[in-house]
Amino acid sequence: MSVALLWVVSPNSSEVSNCFGFSESNRVFDSWKPISRDRSLVCHGKPKKGKKQNWNYNSSNADLSYSSCFVGSGLDQKPKFPVLASLVANAAGEMTVSSEQKVYDVVLKQAALVKKHLKTGEDYDVKPDIVLPGTLSLLGEAYDRCGEVCAEYAKTFYLGTMLMTPERRKAIWAIYVWCRRTDELVDGPNASHITPTALDRWESRLEDIFRGRPFDMLDAALSDTVAKFPVDIQPFKDMIEGMRMDLRKSRYKNFDELYLYCYYVAGTVGLMSVPVMGIAPDSLATTESVYNAALALGIANQLTNILRDVGEDARRGRVYLPQDELAQAGLLDEDIFAGKVTDKWRIFMKHQIKRARMFFDEAEKGVTELSSASRWPVWASLLLYRQILDEIEANDYNNFTRRAYVSKPKKVLALPIAYAKSIVAPSRTSSLAKA
Repeated sequence: MSVALLWVVSPNSSEVSNCFGFSESNRVFDSWKPISRDRSLVCHGKPKKGKKQNWNYNSSNADLSYSSCFVGSGLDQKPKFPVLASLVANAAGEMTVSSEQKVYDVVLKQAALVKKHLKTGEDYDVKPDIVLPGTLSLLGEAYDRCGEVCAEYAKTFYLGTMLMTPERRKAIWAIYVWCRRTDELVDGPNASHITPTALDRWESRLEDIFRGRPFDMLDAALSDTVAKFPVDIQPFKDMIEGMRMDLRKSRYKNFDELYLYCYYVAGTVGLMSVPVMGIAPDSLATTESVYNAALALGIANQLTNILRDVGEDARRGRVYLPQDELAQAGLLDEDIFAGKVTDKWRIFMKHQIKRARMFFDEAEKGVTELSSASRWPVWASLLLYRQILDEIEANDYNNFTRRAYVSKPKKVLALPIAYAKSIVAPSRTSSLAKA
């Protein structure tokens, strides 16, 4: 199952990956080889107060689900997005915390980290306190390699990142590459060989990255990034948990379960990216509301992936659609495996597309609140991804044998539209005002 990476169309899966690095088309990227474990190459800067250590080289009721989980409009000072239902009943009839509430708790934590960072008055574009001979050139090479990967597999998004400041641009590249490598573990050519133990090792390696002990040069780029920006490890761990779900789960009982999966594999990217992209200084929106919009965009992208790839996933024995909503529409898994477009399927798809668009609508409210230099790539990817839903409709909802995609002319047309939207200043309306 392809995941949405960095708010942009998922790249083609043409690489071979494992939890120690990956190659592409039989061509090994030499600079991705493990770096020396000699601690003489590791930078040990004394942490400053308030600053990280520098780099060490719902659908229990289907009608509710169709109306999405958004309540009200605007990025209110008390965001209502994640808490349509904070409690849900489990199979035993016991009340448990809903997926939306679990995710919202993570959002609050990430927003608190950013607010704490802003209160310290630290500059995003800082450099490591200590640079040992030879390490800076290696780090520069690692960032360059990340940029090359982003340019090859996410061309439109890469073009937009060129408007960012150098430090932010490189950081986004590093996050993109880590997300791509993680996705390739369970969705690439070597996916059949990946085990839960391999994902455990990948998570252990992630922890080393955040401790400043990178395994290879690409890890070093991310280690440097998380030392400079208020990026928390939890969204990264949650993405790995999404990969674990792909190994053990091929059906989702309701939208509450599917929502959590979408958060794990795509919503997390928004939480990783906001601290790097930055919030506009003149924005009146709360930090939580901007994070909610970023989360909504990740969810929208993944729901779009799911609707686009129904046929492809079915051929792998997977159904990423709420089972209770299928039943309500009079559909079974067998109908999906048969791959026949019927009136029942069209009605079902219309509801699914409507929900995805509602998430896109919520996401749009937050893009304008980002730093001006960060808006264009986000707008471009949002507009392009949203058009995939239009293409599914144009294909008469045949996502069994026809893959919906946005043509090159439409992509080119979207770029100036995205740029025009990116220069719009943050909203000054009261619904976005901070308390």
